[in-house]
Amino acid sequence: MAQERKEKNFVDAVVNVRRVTKVTKGGKRFSFSAFVVSGDKEGNVGIGTGSSKEVSSAIAKATTKARRSMFSVPVRNKTIPYDVIGKHGASRVILKSACKGTGVIAGGAVRSIMKVAGIEDILAKSLGSSNKQNVVKATLNALAKLRTLQRMTQLRGKSAMEIVKGSHVSAQ
Repeated sequence: MAQERKEKNFVDAVVNVRRVTKVTKGGKRFSFSAFVVSGDKEGNVGIGTGSSKEVSSAIAKATTKARRSMFSVPVRNKTIPYDVIGKHGASRVILKSACKGTGVIAGGAVRSIMKVAGIEDILAKSLGSSNKQNVVKATLNALAKLRTLQRMTQLRGKSAMEIVKGSHVSAQ
């Protein structure tokens, strides 16, 4: 399993880099904090933060943390299976599945997650706080709520047709 992950082609997106100042008796000390989203364009996505005295090493630390914290997102026909809302702090993100050819209609922080996850058709709206880290975490919260039809049949102990009849999810 560990070797499979190393062989995959990962895509990384730097969400933001901040310069952090620590004031000491001798003056100011500068360091950098990076926030990175990483994925494999096959439905796996993770986030990570890293800080260092140099930008490149902060991004490298964040990237390794993001790759370690990856989880799988159910993707169907290059979009999500159904509409979902995610929350984190004062941020809320609404994700809606879209028809083929729609593209990614989303803001910058949400767009970076969709790019690395391999989702090509989606509608997204960010509400509340526009803090990039909170918006990304709210988006991941929404994606973590998604379940595949096979997983729903396991959880509920019903057949796929019984679940589809009772909801707005299609059988594919």
